[in-house]
Amino acid sequence: MKRRSVLLGALALTAGAAATAHAAPRAAASRRVVVYYQTQYTNGTYVSPLNLTAQRTGVTDVIVAAVHLNDVNGPYAPVHVNDDPPSAAKYDQMWRDLKTLQGQGVHVLAMVGGAAPGSFTRLDTEFDTYYPLLRDFVRRYGLDGVDLDVEERMSLAGIERVIDALRRDFGPGFLITLAPVGSALSGGGNLSGFNYERLYRDRGGDIAWFNAQFYNGWGSMASTSSYDAVMRRGLVPASKVVAGTLTDPSNGGSGYVDVTRLKSTIRSLVARYPQMGGVMGWEYFNSQPGGTAQPWRWAAEVSAALKG
Repeated sequence: MKRRSVLLGALALTAGAAATAHAAPRAAASRRVVVYYQTQYTNGTYVSPLNLTAQRTGVTDVIVAAVHLNDVNGPYAPVHVNDDPPSAAKYDQMWRDLKTLQGQGVHVLAMVGGAAPGSFTRLDTEFDTYYPLLRDFVRRYGLDGVDLDVEERMSLAGIERVIDALRRDFGPGFLITLAPVGSALSGGGNLSGFNYERLYRDRGGDIAWFNAQFYNGWGSMASTSSYDAVMRRGLVPASKVVAGTLTDPSNGGSGYVDVTRLKSTIRSLVARYPQMGGVMGWEYFNSQPGGTAQPWRWAAEVSAALKG
């Protein structure tokens, strides 16, 4: 994903409440409306995700971002959500709100990695040190899944080891997703180092879906062509390809598609591929057409378009 730079603060990881029980997973929707939720504060004001359900938008999955695994010998807490440890007081309301969404049937996942490098290099080369940090974070906050957004070089064996460990530790209902650039699923460019088609052949049964980034030059939702290119490969089924788009021009370097055109593309994709996996948006807080005042409207518009 194209993300604003993350400055890791020096706050220590504070002791928190006892780990919450892992939420019982709900059946994934046939067409998902996936929203990334990274900006929890804008101009000092908390951005709650609760209108995604209060306004009956049809959202199915909220992915809180971005989780970073820091050098355990460095000056920072070993796990951060953006600039702070997940137990920081600023996130207390967020975790309560996300738990409320889970109680209303929405899956809550955590995105690991993204544009800030380091997390996957550490998981790849020092697995026994860093994987337990991720596992314990997931357990503590009772998450329904993990979104692996690998935007640095990682070995195929390394990503498969992470997937295998998550499946072993959290069971068959736990959602494991990945967020490749769109072209990585159609034989083109890739930011992750490993080959996604080989990964799918090896571990496709453990991957719930791909949040494919069709923007920033790696694809487009202005038409069906980028999604069509993935389908022509004949490997990853439409049910596991969620089409990713920017929700506001400022959320990425290029490739924003306005909601009217986006809905036209979505309707065409649903007609062409009835099992299409859905649509994801990067990111929530300023989503058009509602902007910061009504960011939930994007999910509602997309949900309606997915119905054909």
